Amino acid sequence: MDDLYRIGDAAKALGVRVETLRRWEKEGKVAVTRSAGGQRQIAAAEVARLLLEQRKQQAPIASESVRNHFRGIITEVKRDKVMATVEIQAGPFRILSAVTREAVDEMQLKPGMEAIAAMKATNVTIELPHRKGNA
Repeated sequence: MDDLYRIGDAAKALGVRVETLRRWEKEGKVAVTRSAGGQRQIAAAEVARLLLEQRKQQAPIASESVRNHFRGIITEVKRDKVMATVEIQAGPFRILSAVTREAVDEMQLKPGMEAIAAMKATNVTIELPHRKGNA
């Protein structure tokens, strides 16, 4: 994967309009470069940074059922000698996966890359928050 997103692809990954990214560029909220042909491009690491900022501003999901494949952007990779954790922001969902370091190195995973988290569970629990009027 390239280390740069075209502005339309970055907007799609962030869930915003291209016009929003242009406004953020003017306001200094996002670093944008230009291709030789003058097209706006945003570094993958910059997209990952913006996704992390969005997650911090979002309220947690209270109740929602999901499918088992989540397409998103890698926002963080942490490695130790044997294991690694990979964080993916898939829309409003934050997914954290523990995998071998070898797998992370072989796949050359890094923040800003598009990835799919595939999950298989034999037990899924659904919980709802307490609401006013409910005990």
